[in-house]
Amino acid sequence: CSAIDPCEISNGGCSAKAECRRTTPGNRVCICNAGYTGDGIVCIGINPCLENNGGCDRNAECTQTGPNQAVCNCLKGYSGDGRRCTYISLCSQNNGGCSEFAICNDTELTERICTCKDNYIGDGFKCRGNIFQELLRDSNTSRFYFHLEASSIRDVAGPGPFTLFVPRTDILNSDPRVKNWIARGVMAQVLRYHMVGCASLMYNDLTTIINITSLHGDPIHISYSQNSLVLNNKAEVIHSDAVGTNGVIHVINQILVP
Repeated sequence: CSAIDPCEISNGGCSAKAECRRTTPGNRVCICNAGYTGDGIVCIGINPCLENNGGCDRNAECTQTGPNQAVCNCLKGYSGDGRRCTYISLCSQNNGGCSEFAICNDTELTERICTCKDNYIGDGFKCRGNIFQELLRDSNTSRFYFHLEASSIRDVAGPGPFTLFVPRTDILNSDPRVKNWIARGVMAQVLRYHMVGCASLMYNDLTTIINITSLHGDPIHISYSQNSLVLNNKAEVIHSDAVGTNGVIHVINQILVP
């Protein structure tokens, strides 16, 4: 007679995920393989994510990849290896996409608020200072800024409000009269003729006005027809309504002469 090994046939009736071990002749035990749990007859893969989030950080997602195996991935808004996840501040990189003149404040995951700093206005993504500052930031108006500085004119850095009609930079650079005005010491008068005090006049406001008085003291004639705003029957407004904290800038295509 020979001992019967029940494990030789159909794994002894054990699960395919179990090991059949003969104990005594004709008897056996079924033991689930590593990564599985059960009575040996029925073995189920262990999901480690069901307990303690699989050892992942509480700000990570645990995903089962096999019997008692899982990977950890940090949730959106966090960085790390999944076992440890650190909150990513949106404001820590490039000021959160806010303007350089804004304060970025984290609110919720993947959210932040941009608020313009004191003495600036805007939506937080674009913030504007006073019109004296804004002149320098725009290539179309930066030459006018340098002429103001050279002439020691800083009126438009004050509280205002002001309205500026600024000849485009290339016009100021190419007009031969500019050098002559500087040499004669009258450039400051020309510049002041482009400035209006005590009012921040938007494009739509200007369409209803016939004359306004410049800081130089002479009037500027305004005409509006065929969707075109023209000053002194010569200079057309080509860019308008650049609003600052103390006024507004309009770009024109000719120099106004008092």
